[in-house]
Amino acid sequence: MWTKIKSFKLTTWIFIALILGFLIGHYLPGWTEYIKPFRTVFLNGVKCIIAPLIFASIVMGINSAGSVSGLGKTGAKAIIYFEIATTLALFIGLGFVNIFRPGDGLSITAAADTASKLPEAKMSFAGFVEHLLPHNFFEAAAKGDVLQIVLFSVIFGIAVMMAGEKGKPVLNFCQSLNDVMFKFTDLIMKFAPIGVGAAMAGVVAEHGWQVMVPMFKLVGTLYLALIVFVIIVIIPALKYSKVKIGAFFKELRPSLFLAFATTSSESAYPSALESLEKIGVSNRIASFVLPLGYSFNLDGSTLYLAIASVFVSQAAGIELSMGTQITMMLTLMLTTKGVAAVPRASIVVLSGTLVAFGLPLEGIALILGVDEFMDMARTTVNLLGNCVATTVVSRWEGESLTPEFTAN
Repeated sequence: MWTKIKSFKLTTWIFIALILGFLIGHYLPGWTEYIKPFRTVFLNGVKCIIAPLIFASIVMGINSAGSVSGLGKTGAKAIIYFEIATTLALFIGLGFVNIFRPGDGLSITAAADTASKLPEAKMSFAGFVEHLLPHNFFEAAAKGDVLQIVLFSVIFGIAVMMAGEKGKPVLNFCQSLNDVMFKFTDLIMKFAPIGVGAAMAGVVAEHGWQVMVPMFKLVGTLYLALIVFVIIVIIPALKYSKVKIGAFFKELRPSLFLAFATTSSESAYPSALESLEKIGVSNRIASFVLPLGYSFNLDGSTLYLAIASVFVSQAAGIELSMGTQITMMLTLMLTTKGVAAVPRASIVVLSGTLVAFGLPLEGIALILGVDEFMDMARTTVNLLGNCVATTVVSRWEGESLTPEFTAN
């Protein structure tokens, strides 16, 4: 029995904690006074991951091009497609979360210190521009100012690339920091069941069992938005590139299923790369654009983050103006460039966005309860979006696909 219990995956423990938290909150509400501090400890652990992980992953992502010249013609075409696709993903997510409002019906506590909101939520254009870069990176990291962290990291990453051999020690440090922070994330996530259970117990004790309804509505909203994204962005991109859609999906089907099952598009990278070369994409294009997309073109994750961030504001009873929501989307457009293609990495970026806009991190503890279902779908779309991007860039470069994948 003990051996079987030890074999449980983190997802299983989160579900168990979710159920236990629900039962404790419903039947033993007096216990929540002693349980809530564990939620705070877990959320604090998530907060301290944000700055170093985003910094290291963005620097590594930029330097994956190999050289400044590598960010030239092919890289420019890839970045143009990435930005178009992720922008559409963000605004599709924004539209769906405002139409279906899955956060209505929840009532989580708003952040007490709203001073941590990014100034751009209220300031003029001039103030927004002046705020883009920090006068002190460590102060921005301490405050959790994600936009400043991202822009500093982007410029720093380009500078490391331009330094050539002299920048290699810094790049090696960032690689080590990136690896260590993911291990750190793994350790913090081991406490996720405790944080999720404590959060659920507290919310159910305060607001009743009805709080579960919006969580299922959140999952449904995400799946519907991802389906619409595939229909109005992915499929037209394939048609524009004159790719046989049925043959394309059939070839990538094993990779997509693997990404869905493992919630990690990196696990499907080797098979996806092989499939793209069968489709007719040259190794030169596939081996450059596909890994670049893992840092710069995670369509499913960006759409999810748009929905999740506004969902938390709705659950907290904080009505964000459309201007503030668009500012949040612009922030996410930059921040998602640091999302690694591994399970739960989006939670780090989401927490940074919530901190930056003064929204309660308690929303993350609730989202984690159903995050596995959402992670499966967004990871699959991440992989699909990167494969489509690689194919589109290949066609832009004048390459011909294998006849069986070429549409008339």
